[in-house]
Amino acid sequence: MAARKIKSKPIRVGVVGLWRGLGFAQGAQYCGMELVALCDTWEVKLREAQQRHADVAVYTDYDKFLEHDMDAVVLANYFHQHAPFAIKALNAGMHVMSETMACKTLGEGVALARAVEKSKKIYHFAENYCFMAAVQEMRRLYHNDEIGAAQFADCSYNHPCDSKTMSLLAPGLNHWRNWIPSTYYPTHALGPIMYITDARPVSVNAHSIARPEQDLEQAHVRRNDPGSTILCRMDNGAMTHVFGLMLRGHDTWYRLHGTRGVMETMRGAPSELRVWREPWDLREGEVSNKIYTPNFPVHHELAQQAGHGGGDFFTNYFFAEAIRSGEQPYLNVYRGLDMSIVGIQAWKSCLDEGRPYEIPDFRSEAVRVKYENENWSPFAEDRGPGQPPPSIRGNIEPTSKQKAAARKVWKEMGYEGE
Repeated sequence: MAARKIKSKPIRVGVVGLWRGLGFAQGAQYCGMELVALCDTWEVKLREAQQRHADVAVYTDYDKFLEHDMDAVVLANYFHQHAPFAIKALNAGMHVMSETMACKTLGEGVALARAVEKSKKIYHFAENYCFMAAVQEMRRLYHNDEIGAAQFADCSYNHPCDSKTMSLLAPGLNHWRNWIPSTYYPTHALGPIMYITDARPVSVNAHSIARPEQDLEQAHVRRNDPGSTILCRMDNGAMTHVFGLMLRGHDTWYRLHGTRGVMETMRGAPSELRVWREPWDLREGEVSNKIYTPNFPVHHELAQQAGHGGGDFFTNYFFAEAIRSGEQPYLNVYRGLDMSIVGIQAWKSCLDEGRPYEIPDFRSEAVRVKYENENWSPFAEDRGPGQPPPSIRGNIEPTSKQKAAARKVWKEMGYEGE
């Protein structure tokens, strides 16, 4: 049976960043959104996109793009550059959906929270892993008291790849993927745990895993560490262990221990869910161990066709629903900032022998004032005195051999930058 679109007055939307952004653009039509504009500085990719979307306006200048007649902007630009783009769009009177990292510094996080409040526009943090079918089912089970109160969660997002793929994903010596510290992408792991339990992190301890000597010889130009382990104290008293990012063994996994049971996605089969309880915790009609594949709670057919386990459909869906209702979505700016700030504060902990760092709550203006001028950043464009390195080994400089191998890949893919 063909999937049916959600019927409503179209929400005119523009998308920034065509690498990841076209995935959002292609799914927007099923959620009552109409793609009207595209923006990217990579002109080759922009021309290719225009061939597929002939009726859509294209821009290389973001300010000109914001002058287009539209209701909302989807930000799929570089991972760490979303906050300034979001603030501009909000100030221009547009709703914003932003993925990956809400802010790269705490100062940006303060500015973003203030901009959302001042604009009164919708801000949706597009953490798509929250909306996989098994994760949505875990949220339902948790709020039905199937496993009791959360005590400990274990979660991972680990995505290794070979050197050529690394270069394909990160064209340019200063591409964000070549500089991102190992803690800076916690949202795919931590986000679902926050979504399931409604808890927020209040402090973190973290350690980074240094690249081994043999990995330093690989034919890519990344300067960062392959992985980290982060321990979050949550505001409900529970602990959450977050693991990733590029160690061997592709894995997306969530386990939650409650006061009367456990539930987890199945390793190697993240769409399957296991729930089990000790014999003395069983209630009438319950079984001690159950493994099953849940459906999506709504729009199952549409979600099945979308990427990232169906999560890509629901990021668009909940964004559109929030715009129509005028109410901020569950993954609002504050939860987006909570998830993102974990990565920043965890990196401070890694460089400080695992010392705990607080996760400031930017719902409070009194808290925001303390951090409004903080610009601590490990990314290439921010290098300078007082700024942190992207690895616990310090500032790793790629060899001429590694640069030559990466540039060969970039040339093949049509990237002409440095």
